[in-house]
Amino acid sequence: MKTHSTLRSGAAGIAALVAMSMAGIAAAQDVTLEYWVYSDFAQGEALALQQDFIKEFTAAHPGVTVNIVGKGDDDLTAGQVAGAASGNLPDVFMNAQSVGAQLVEVGALDNLYSKWMAMPEAFRAQFDESALAACMPRPEELYCLPYTGFGSLLYRNLTVLEKAGIDASVPPASWADWYAQMQAVKAAGLYAIPDETLVFNSIAEIYATSGSTETWGFDWENRKTRIDPAIMTKVLQKFVDMKDLNTGTSRNDQATKDLFISDQLAFHTVGPWVNPTYAEAAKASGLKYDFVLIPGDEPGKTGGIRSYEMIGVAPGPNAEIAFEFAAFITEKAQMARWAKLLSRYNANAAAMADPDVSALPLIKVSVDAAHGAMDVAAPYFIDSVPSCYNATVIDFASATADGEYTPEEGAKAMIEELNACLAQ
Repeated sequence: MKTHSTLRSGAAGIAALVAMSMAGIAAAQDVTLEYWVYSDFAQGEALALQQDFIKEFTAAHPGVTVNIVGKGDDDLTAGQVAGAASGNLPDVFMNAQSVGAQLVEVGALDNLYSKWMAMPEAFRAQFDESALAACMPRPEELYCLPYTGFGSLLYRNLTVLEKAGIDASVPPASWADWYAQMQAVKAAGLYAIPDETLVFNSIAEIYATSGSTETWGFDWENRKTRIDPAIMTKVLQKFVDMKDLNTGTSRNDQATKDLFISDQLAFHTVGPWVNPTYAEAAKASGLKYDFVLIPGDEPGKTGGIRSYEMIGVAPGPNAEIAFEFAAFITEKAQMARWAKLLSRYNANAAAMADPDVSALPLIKVSVDAAHGAMDVAAPYFIDSVPSCYNATVIDFASATADGEYTPEEGAKAMIEELNACLAQ
C-alpha cells in the first residue's frame, strides 16, 4: 500500500508543472490567507490532513500564512455574503456549487478563468468534466475549482432484509424490485424507508429513478422549471405508494439513523457522509449493512442525485496567491490523500482513478453513483434559486402523498407554482 509520501512523489511531475506555472504569479511575500472550510473538515483526522496541506504549501512559499476556520453550511454562505458587502471576505473558501450564483451576484467569487488557463494542461485535465463544467456558466468565466462531491447511495440494513425474507446478495435491479422489497419489509412489521417527501433532496433522489438532469432543474432563459409533468406524475405516484411504508421521519433526521442502527429500518437513501456513523455502529453494536446504487425504473438506470462542493477564491489583493493555494489543495496528490483518509469521493478524476483510492468500496460505489445520478439543482452559477422553489416542490410532494391531489393534479399544480415562483 502506498504511503502519503509515495502518493506525493507519484504526482511529482504534475506538481512541478504547477509550481513552475505559478512561479511568476505569486512570489514570496508576507501575506495571511483566511481559509474557510466545512466544520467537519476542521476537526479530527480531516483537520490534521488539512494542516499538513497548509504546512506543505507554506513551506514552499516563505512569508505566507494560512489560517483555517471551520464553519457550518449556513454560516459559510452567510459569512461570504456579508464579507462581500463589508469588503472582509475570506481569501479561499469552500461552499456548494448550488449557491455559486448567489456568491457571484454579491461579488464574493473571483473569475478564475485567466489563472486557470495559465495552468498546465496536465493539471487542468485532472478534474471531472461535469464538475468543472458546472463552474463555468459562460465562455471565459470560471468561478470555482471543483472539490469534494457525492452521489446518493442506498444503504441497506441486512438484518432487516433477512427478517423480511429478502435475499440481499443481489441488490434490487429496478424500481419494481425495490418496491416489492419495501412491501415485504412492511409485511414483516418493520419500516421500509424514510418519508422521502419531507426534504427537497430526497424528492430529487426519487425523481431521478424516472427522470434525468435534462428534465430537472431550471430553464433560466425562459424562467421556467425543466421538470417534466409526465415524469413528475409517475414520481408522485411512487410517493403515494410509499406512504404506508415509511417512518414519518426525513432522510436527515437523527431518528432515521437510530431506526436503521436498531434494525427497524431497511433502506436509507443519503450521501456517503452517513457511512462513518453506520461503520461505527457496526463495530459497537454489530450493525450489518451495505451500500448500493439506487435502482431506477429499468435495469441499468440509477436514481439518486449528485452535487459538488467547490473551492472559491475572493477577488482582491490576495487573489493570485489564494488561487495558487486553491490549485494546490485540489491537485491529484492532495485529493488522493484526502480520499484515502476519509473514503470520500471528490471531483479530481485523476485522484479517483488512483489504484489505492479506487479500490476502496465506498469510493468505488460513489464514483458509479455520481456518474449515474441527476444533478440536484443544475445549471449552477446562472441565477439564484428563489426560496419558494424548493418549498413548492416539498409542499406538493407531501400533499400528493397525503391524498390532497392525484399524482397528475399534483404534478400540474406543482409545475404551475414553480413557474410562477421563477417568474417573480
